[in-house]
Amino acid sequence: QVQLVESGGGLVQAGGSLRLSCTASGIIFSNNAMAWYRQTPGKQRELVAAISVGGSTNYADSVKGRFTISRDNAKNTVYLQMNSLKPEDTAVYYCNRPGGGWYYAWGQGTQVTVSS
Repeated sequence: QVQLVESGGGLVQAGGSLRLSCTASGIIFSNNAMAWYRQTPGKQRELVAAISVGGSTNYADSVKGRFTISRDNAKNTVYLQMNSLKPEDTAVYYCNRPGGGWYYAWGQGTQVTVSS
């Protein structure tokens, strides 16, 4: 059974930083590209950043230069370092596969709130 557990969210002032973690179980983590998504009420979940099996990364234009995705295969964990946070980054953040038509079961997500 696949399980994705996100953590690290919280309340931070604009300009601050947070580091999110997502630990996966039930999959061969090193064989999976991974991604971070975020969702706000009434909006579709959007892809924020993705990292390939080999470590190549891609970012949404809205977070380029501020967010960094990384992975630790030994810990089955993908990270999202978020710097220079803005109020518009406020959302629930989730990790999963970077699309391709199917996803693992979504975790509970972690809430990030950026105050102005």
